[in-house]
Amino acid sequence: MSELQQSRRGFLKLLGLSSGGLLVTAPLTACASAAFQPAGDSGVQANPFIFIGTDNQVTLYLPQTEMGQGVMHGLSTLVAEELNLAPQRIHSIHAPPHDSFANPLFGMQLTGGSTSIAGHYEPLRHAAAQARELLLSAAAQKLSAPKDQLVMQDGEVIWQGQGYPVGDFAEVATTLPAPDVVTTKQPQDFRFIGKDSQRVDGLAKVTGQAEFGMDVDFPGLYRAVVKRCPVIGGKVKRFDASQAQAMAGVKTVVEIFNGVAVVADNYWQAKQAANVIEVEWDKPNLASYSSANLLAEMQGALEQKGDKGVDEGNAKKALKQAAQVVTADYSAPFLAHATMETMNCTVKLDGNRAEVWVPSQGAGLSQEIAHEYSGIDRDNIVVHTTMLGGGFGRRANQDYVAEAVSIAKAAGVPVQLVWSREDDMQNDFYRPAAIARMRAGVDSNGTISAWTAKRAGPNIMPYTVDEAAGLLLPEFMPQGFVEWISKRGYGIFDGWQVDHSSIEGLYEGYDVENKEVRHVTVDPGLRVGFWRSVGHSFSGFFAESFMDEVAHATGQDPVAIRLAHTHHQARKRKVIEVAAEKAGWGQAKAGISQGVAAVTSFSSHVAQVVDVSVENNQIKVHRVVCVVDCGRAVNPDMIKSQMESGIIFGMTAALHGDITLDKGSVVQSNFHDYPLLRMQETPEIDVHIIDGDEAPTGVGEPGLPPIAAAIGNAVFAATGQRLRQLPLRLT
Repeated sequence: MSELQQSRRGFLKLLGLSSGGLLVTAPLTACASAAFQPAGDSGVQANPFIFIGTDNQVTLYLPQTEMGQGVMHGLSTLVAEELNLAPQRIHSIHAPPHDSFANPLFGMQLTGGSTSIAGHYEPLRHAAAQARELLLSAAAQKLSAPKDQLVMQDGEVIWQGQGYPVGDFAEVATTLPAPDVVTTKQPQDFRFIGKDSQRVDGLAKVTGQAEFGMDVDFPGLYRAVVKRCPVIGGKVKRFDASQAQAMAGVKTVVEIFNGVAVVADNYWQAKQAANVIEVEWDKPNLASYSSANLLAEMQGALEQKGDKGVDEGNAKKALKQAAQVVTADYSAPFLAHATMETMNCTVKLDGNRAEVWVPSQGAGLSQEIAHEYSGIDRDNIVVHTTMLGGGFGRRANQDYVAEAVSIAKAAGVPVQLVWSREDDMQNDFYRPAAIARMRAGVDSNGTISAWTAKRAGPNIMPYTVDEAAGLLLPEFMPQGFVEWISKRGYGIFDGWQVDHSSIEGLYEGYDVENKEVRHVTVDPGLRVGFWRSVGHSFSGFFAESFMDEVAHATGQDPVAIRLAHTHHQARKRKVIEVAAEKAGWGQAKAGISQGVAAVTSFSSHVAQVVDVSVENNQIKVHRVVCVVDCGRAVNPDMIKSQMESGIIFGMTAALHGDITLDKGSVVQSNFHDYPLLRMQETPEIDVHIIDGDEAPTGVGEPGLPPIAAAIGNAVFAATGQRLRQLPLRLT
């Protein structure tokens, strides 16, 4: 990684810009003074960057990755608001790897956790406001005009009815001292924040101009395919590629760390050649697992004491004193990400330099992995982040980058690695399988006095630490030490510390005085990773299904019991009330049953009420009413889109999603046996946004966690059958 303190002209070179123009940086924290420096050898101290050129072009270097969630438009809107310029007038480019672009909520350059707007709402507006004030000061000087009589609007500085392009003042602005204090606009003055507008990346995507990873091409580029062990983690013992080598278009066949790669003139030639390679594999311990015995092992683990992750009040005592105790076990399977664009990466190595084109959620991670597998210094590795055809957490992992770099190094030619759908489905970092035992104690007044949960299953963090250790540790650390450290996470999160992503959402939802959460690690070795809404993706189903069970077991209305336990959570209480009102709770038409669920995740509150019918054991979701409170609504239309997207993604998992193992191999291979939600299954979705003055919170993921429970609760209302296992299947 480059030094954080570097020259302005050096940073401009990194961005591919000339030195002419105004470079403005956002502070690491909203209250810090911005770090604008005049031209010359001065420090770059912040993230993300705004460049205003003498050609009047405003460029925003996106610190977050656009993967369909609307981050390009959202962050452009923040800058646009303070520059008083339509978002469509801002040129947005993915930022290169650099500490300055670190996500303030992560401390590293990574897109995920629904943090893009939340993490950059204040810093980016502050940066843009500083740019505005510098340009107005420069204009006042150049025009000999009082600054307080100048207005910046639509790319011009207005003085006495005359408009002057802001680029005319960029050079002068670079000579002025940065203002100590800048004032961002007040909500009542917003032109763009809180308003619907056409996405800045929309036209390029619908016309095919947007460049995704698979679109990368240049003379001399070969395509590559990898033949991997059918059990993830397996290694090559020996192989015979003689038949493949003789096939048309094949350039070479090389062995890499996890398989055998074919390099050919085009993808189809490489794919056909890979099919005929004979490989003997050294399979890992995972090969001894199938889904049935893994589920039995996880169920048995619930009888163990487990590691304590949460301990509030005295849950054991409260359970003993409860008038009624309700207990239920729930389970959820492994899930694949199934992004529309499969994994791919293009690599060109040239001596001690490298270029990588990759659809990645973490450019810094991509650079680090390229460094580890090529041996080239990070400073000499250029990463071009392309558009992503879906991420959902999958592209935070960098295995496909490691493969592409390894192939390019071994083959000695530029390569574009492309995964088939089967490769993608069977070599994922899967959503962890999970099983949980929920228990609640209820007093004679129907108030929940105790709430406990015990979850068993794999943890995400060990796999994340394993892959990201090199980026988290100083570059001078010996590679052997980095590799040793990377393996420590597997022990840390088993018997010593609980991975919070394994238990998040199991206990926070309601006002209960006594809570306890424990965890038992059961990990067969199938690698797992961040999947949309992470732990909330299964805990939302567990906790909200259980809340419904408690309601029915104690003779309470499912909405009423939630309201009775959210007196100290006003915003969550509000979304439940509004969802019940908008859905006409308790007034469903004949043949329709309703279910409700409410989850707070990524600091946003979402309640959903579904209308469901059941015929011949088939579940039909007719309507979803979704109410979201995500603080200040920067782009309402995109919030609605992300709620709809999360609901559909969650319905796919609730009704269809299931990754199963047979002797360690993933059984599912394509959409015929891992189906996505179809158009005819998609319900009417009615989204309501509760806009507030609070800072923006997450949007990309919070729409997903309530939906499975809401459907399951509606099915119980319709049939009396309680479905405690995903995917939801009636018998």
